[in-house]
Amino acid sequence: MKRSGEMKRELAGNDSTPLYAGVKQVILDRIHSGEWPPKYRVPSENELVVELGVSKMTANRALRELASEGELVRIQGVGSFVAERKGYSALFEVRNIAEEIAERGHAHEATVIVLAQETASPEIADALELEIGAPVFHSLIVHSENGVPVQIEDRFVHPEAAPEYLDQDFATLTPNAYLTAAAPLSGSEHVVEAAMPQAWECKLLTILKTEPCLTIRRRTWSARQIVSTARLVYPGYRYRLEARSGKLFEE
Repeated sequence: MKRSGEMKRELAGNDSTPLYAGVKQVILDRIHSGEWPPKYRVPSENELVVELGVSKMTANRALRELASEGELVRIQGVGSFVAERKGYSALFEVRNIAEEIAERGHAHEATVIVLAQETASPEIADALELEIGAPVFHSLIVHSENGVPVQIEDRFVHPEAAPEYLDQDFATLTPNAYLTAAAPLSGSEHVVEAAMPQAWECKLLTILKTEPCLTIRRRTWSARQIVSTARLVYPGYRYRLEARSGKLFEE
């Protein structure tokens, strides 16, 4: 922890901003520099009052806003702790989750639950533009980041688009990577919704039944051929989805 004098000097350097914002910035600087890692207990309101010479109301507002912004986790009667960083996925890009995790410097692991040929249900047949009962390839994979499950990938593939799909080792190669090579992407559509997990999803993701999830239904095609339809389920408190459009211009 920073010495009281050092933290006061940092706060003094923010004299052009409101006191509570200055306190927030001092805390954020410690977090973003890595000095205060995830799960680190940050100074309490009373400790901030002593160390920074601010009022308890100012300290409370700073901690409260940082918690609402997802930077801190406050536990009643215990204290405030640095929140663990959430992983993220580009919402309207069809990214390889293994690459996303690697970009964060973390380890990706895939557990294959199902890899088989099945018959198309009415819903899957409609999504892949096949006859009901036609053969389809089905994979169900759990993707983990540093050993923690972050995504269920439940995918159905048009056999004509990727005839060798079932021969792949998806513990080492993601379906995204294989399909991108076998049937280069030319378009996709996405439907995003919040949903409570089913019992089997809770088991695979190691979450409680009360934990809300983010779900993406994604359909992709190559040229005029529908390639696959996938349901991607993310634990809401472990992951976030991002999207950006347009360009940033300087005045």
